[in-house]
Amino acid sequence: QVQLVESGGGLVQAGGSLRVSCAASGRTFSRYAMGWFRQAPGKEREIVAAISWTGTNTYYADSVKGRFTISRDNAKNTVYLQMNSLKPEDTAVYYCGASGSLRNDAMTTLNDYVYWGQGTQVTVSS
Repeated sequence: QVQLVESGGGLVQAGGSLRVSCAASGRTFSRYAMGWFRQAPGKEREIVAAISWTGTNTYYADSVKGRFTISRDNAKNTVYLQMNSLKPEDTAVYYCGASGSLRNDAMTTLNDYVYWGQGTQVTVSS
């Protein structure tokens, strides 16, 4: 069982930066691929970024490539999403997820994830 708690969301102007964090409980955090997803009002939850157990493999949605960076610190049981050059269309609730996959890879689909945090709101004003 893994419990995930996101933090760091907030209100920022377009062009600004935010870093959201996801703290995980459990001693086996390092064996879970992790991902960040987001869901805007009236839209489906979508993948933003993902990272493998060891952090060697990462994935980014086209909409955030070059602006967002996912990272993890297995000693702190935490995964981060650094968001730069934010745009109003990045406004959403951001969720972190833990994948139950046995592969040390960046997992990119919703069905790969078995544990979810409660979400943190990110609002980008124009």
